[in-house]
Amino acid sequence: MAETLFQTLSLFFGHYGLWVIFFGVMLENSGVPVPGETVLLFAGFLAYRGDVDLVWAIIIAIVGASLGDSLGYCVGRFAGKPFVEKYVRRFSLLSRQFDRAERQFRIHGHWAVFVGRFITGLRVFAGPLAGMFRMAYLRFLFFNFTGAMIWAATIVSVGFLFGGSWDRLVRFVERLHWLTLAAIGVVALVAAIVYFVRRRNRGGTRHPPQDSTQR
Repeated sequence: MAETLFQTLSLFFGHYGLWVIFFGVMLENSGVPVPGETVLLFAGFLAYRGDVDLVWAIIIAIVGASLGDSLGYCVGRFAGKPFVEKYVRRFSLLSRQFDRAERQFRIHGHWAVFVGRFITGLRVFAGPLAGMFRMAYLRFLFFNFTGAMIWAATIVSVGFLFGGSWDRLVRFVERLHWLTLAAIGVVALVAAIVYFVRRRNRGGTRHPPQDSTQR
């Protein structure tokens, strides 16, 4: 698998150069499930070997990520609401959950945009969700661009540091992937526990209805 990935990425970079970084990252961040992070790691690997300029790889990744997220934002803003009205609002439970998620995203959405940059699954959906929930674009752009700078520099640098061995880089990414999934699982579990505890406490504080016949 690692050898096949190496050959495939080598072929693409050999034919298209830095355009692979731009389109790979832009498509992933706009909502298309393309392995943009893997492309960046390989770009750092090539930079170590002198086949790609390290600085330009980071700059192009930042531009591609920022533009891709902005495209995803536009898709969510102009096409997200019709989708919600047509499919989600038909079910009262989904509708309530959507409204609750929208309220939370309006409060903490900027951090979802920033932190989601480093999480593979969320990175694909952060832009469309921000647009769907009507986050102010300038606010979105600030956290989007800031996250893109840190993310691009970090991922390309990791590829550069492991430039001496492609196999070591693949093993490191696999371990990091499982650690990320474990961290997400722990956070989700804690959030679920907090949610149910708070819901139970609110239910316990409700007063029973008074008998209207009593004076």
